[in-house]
Amino acid sequence: MGLIIGLLVLWVVLAVLGFAVKSLLWLAIVGLVLFVATGIFGAVRHRSAAR
Repeated sequence: MGLIIGLLVLWVVLAVLGFAVKSLLWLAIVGLVLFVATGIFGAVRHRSAAR
């Protein structure tokens, strides 16, 4: 679970950096997509482990 949280924090940092620097807007988009994907993966994994 610590790895999932670490990745979520990393993706948020990349997204904020991308929005802060206009030329790195693609970085923000990638960061947001990876944040959502990691969140979904973590939720699915957590549910399957709880059973």
